[in-house]
Amino acid sequence: MQINVKSWITQEEACDALGVRKQTLYAYVSRGQIEVRWDPQHVNRKLYRESDISALLKKRSLGRARKSIAASTMAWGEPIISTSISTIVRGRLYYRGKDAIELSTHATIEEVARLLWDSVELPYFPAFEPLSGVGPARTRVYATMGIAAVEGEAACPPDVGSMWAEAARLIGRLASSFVELPATREPLHMRIACAWKCEQHADLLRQALVLLADQELTSSTFAARIAASTGSSLGACALAGLAALSGRLHGDATVQVQALLDETRRLGTEHGVQAWLARGAVLPGFGHELYPQGDPRATALFAAFEPSEDIRALIAYVDRSTGLKPSIDVALVALAEHCQLPEGAAFSLFAVGRCVGWMAHCIEQSISGSLLRPRAHYIGPEVLD
Repeated sequence: MQINVKSWITQEEACDALGVRKQTLYAYVSRGQIEVRWDPQHVNRKLYRESDISALLKKRSLGRARKSIAASTMAWGEPIISTSISTIVRGRLYYRGKDAIELSTHATIEEVARLLWDSVELPYFPAFEPLSGVGPARTRVYATMGIAAVEGEAACPPDVGSMWAEAARLIGRLASSFVELPATREPLHMRIACAWKCEQHADLLRQALVLLADQELTSSTFAARIAASTGSSLGACALAGLAALSGRLHGDATVQVQALLDETRRLGTEHGVQAWLARGAVLPGFGHELYPQGDPRATALFAAFEPSEDIRALIAYVDRSTGLKPSIDVALVALAEHCQLPEGAAFSLFAVGRCVGWMAHCIEQSISGSLLRPRAHYIGPEVLD
């Protein structure tokens, strides 16, 4: 049975969805697989979290055959890597056990880096002279990180202290390729705000960077960890992460969100969304597999500033017509517009913030000393002996 994730359902609905008896439902609850609470509107009646039941149904549908499990792990499926860096529990993001949303109310990206890297010192992200004569900003970024990949060397065995220092330099190098970063000792968000001449919005940039720092095993993080597992330098790992981040289904979703917003402004909200869907395109920036109740990072950012009327109208229409909530991508586009940031700023913030997480995962992977090398489930022509 496929269920429309809303929030909480009754015992009868839960048993019907799972196709189990009450005793089995109680067993799921006792093992912590389904959250339960008292119904505030009915005495002596309990409600069961629908997203937990949906997750159980999804696991069941995957089957337990080895090839089914292997295939499912690559698409929002079973966990495949052990990490102590970050996790998502009941629609909430945690950095080493600390609530990322709560951290975003006060922490700097330097403080989050120290936490995620399990470092003893607060890192400083130095400014670098940007490359000149290399073309557009995105080209400059890739050229810069390509040079970092070639110049870097991976220590064997890994030296954690050296990796902390190199990670800090790489983030400074990456940020400097996006903006003309001042060479001061101020926190990174203040220097970026200075470069973009939006000092009055520096705290919004700080919050965005913290919320973007990590999110479990995203595609770009996985790419970076694979590079780290082969013994690549941290610069090469950052380049691998950046390459994956550039895809329209990941960090470049902000570009797609901006295109959707432009279309709704040209055609009107309803006609713009319908025209987008009529082309068979996925609605960018709305809905997230790991946040069935809505992306808490987007909620936190939207609580910190007032998005434009056009963006509010887009969010409201999509919610009414599809039930999908905005993701961090929509919030970043709205923030860039609110702060009057330059074109491409949303992607810049995403890359710089997420690089902190890439470095954490690459350090963890390097220390483990293991090679990530999945096997393929072959479905091609029959192999004849």
